[in-house]
Amino acid sequence: MKYHTLIAVALVAATSCCTGNARNPFTLNNDTIPAEPIIHQVTLLFGGDLMQHEPQIKSAARPGGKYDYTGVFDQMKAEIESADLAIANFEVTLGGPPYRGYPQFCAPDEYLQAIKDAGFDVLTTCNNHSVDTYARGIDRTITMMDSLRIPHLGTYRNEQERAAQYPFIIEHDSIRICLLNYTYGTNGIPVPKPCIVNALDTLIIAADIERAKAMHPDVIICMPHWGDEYHLLPNAGQKQLADWLFAHGVDHIIGGHPHVVEPIEVREGADGRHVLAYSLGNFVSNQSRPNTDGGTMVRLTLTKQDGKTTLTDCGYNLYWVSRPVNSGKRYYRVLPSNFPTDSLNANERTKMNTYLNNTRAHFAKYNIGITEYAPASSR
Repeated sequence: MKYHTLIAVALVAATSCCTGNARNPFTLNNDTIPAEPIIHQVTLLFGGDLMQHEPQIKSAARPGGKYDYTGVFDQMKAEIESADLAIANFEVTLGGPPYRGYPQFCAPDEYLQAIKDAGFDVLTTCNNHSVDTYARGIDRTITMMDSLRIPHLGTYRNEQERAAQYPFIIEHDSIRICLLNYTYGTNGIPVPKPCIVNALDTLIIAADIERAKAMHPDVIICMPHWGDEYHLLPNAGQKQLADWLFAHGVDHIIGGHPHVVEPIEVREGADGRHVLAYSLGNFVSNQSRPNTDGGTMVRLTLTKQDGKTTLTDCGYNLYWVSRPVNSGKRYYRVLPSNFPTDSLNANERTKMNTYLNNTRAHFAKYNIGITEYAPASSR
């Protein structure tokens, strides 16, 4: 877009220099050269599950009841900020002290500030842990995000709030993006009335898609919380629902919940290409099961010309969560795939390489139409 802006300025400046009967230098044989087409573009970057287990909370604890997450996201900041809009799944609640990890997450408020400082622009709040701290958690999580001016979607205080804010629309460079977010359940904890947690129900989703279409978005992206935890491949329900979503007008699907990465597909259609990422895995967590110590980010470039918006580029990058112990205390850092491993100890170097090698082999076997790219470096 900067290129086209400069060209437009140059044309205006040159034209304004013509005086009297001077010949317009931008005409040939009395035919005006057609204006360049106006092209709009936006890059979207999607991250996985932002978790906060008990050891992570203890790691961030400081004297006086304060919490400090300095260093956790520093190495990913350049990549996150390189996108026009960076979006991730906020899989904890901000119910206030006392703070706790699994199975009912309640994170310190400073965690949200660190996520914003890392460069994330939009957070989804609809997942199986949305109701972990009941109505207070839903209300307070919304309040804290609003206080930091972080756009969010997926959970609401009541039906009136949902009706006013959902489907969620955000605009960048004249491209209107609709985001939808749903969860398969809330771990058996009933959603307290009058709160709303978007349910992964096709009747509800169909109505939301129709409402979204009436808002004239250029693209509709659904972010479902679905699938089987720790499974590297999607189940039959995910595949069926993905087909259903595409058939009903969703353009791209970015899923989560399994805490491991699942395959990414780019489907070719008469109206262009459509990305289906079944699961991005964890963005940060304390999980130690195989394949849970890292994840993937998916980048989409959407281009709008002559009123039509298409996917013009897409790719994914990999990252890994470093958890070194220093003086008896564990620290957390999310590291991009191109982080220089010579700065890690032998154990961490082995773990990082194992995660990257296993994930690349898995994606080489199952991904369709999408390739890995090197993330922006923060060093």
